[in-house]
Amino acid sequence: MTPAAKRRKSALAPIALALAFGAGLVASPMLQRALPEAHADDSTLQPQMIDLTALKHADLPETPNPEMHNRPLVNTPNATVALQSGNVAKHIHPKTDEIQYIVEGSGSMWLGNERKEFKPGTLIIIPKGTAHAGTIVADGPVKAIAIKIPPQPKDDVVFLK
Repeated sequence: MTPAAKRRKSALAPIALALAFGAGLVASPMLQRALPEAHADDSTLQPQMIDLTALKHADLPETPNPEMHNRPLVNTPNATVALQSGNVAKHIHPKTDEIQYIVEGSGSMWLGNERKEFKPGTLIIIPKGTAHAGTIVADGPVKAIAIKIPPQPKDDVVFLK
């Protein structure tokens, strides 16, 4: 791939992420009415810049899942954005749509009934009820931006066999 093609490709990734996030913010108020129990704690957004590439797996808070670390970045009534690093078993979210943008790492993961390859720059759309995760890492660790629309309730993870 030529350097110019690489620049064009890398320039499209943030645009795709912004469009996906914007679509979620538009759809989320309707989903909030349909799922009133799904909401995040209200917080005020602050202008900031975060160097996601500088944050390493050990810098992110641990989760109940020992292989997954997660740092919340944005928390609104309509959506959440977090930086995730690690792996989690195959599961679904019955109430929450998820969008992931791969920042670092590559491998394959379940998406629906298929294993799909991913690498940095991959945008993954996971509609609610879609099986996903169970990552096999080729180059890692895997770090992703995870957008949840609406914010994910605590009981919205169903692990699959």
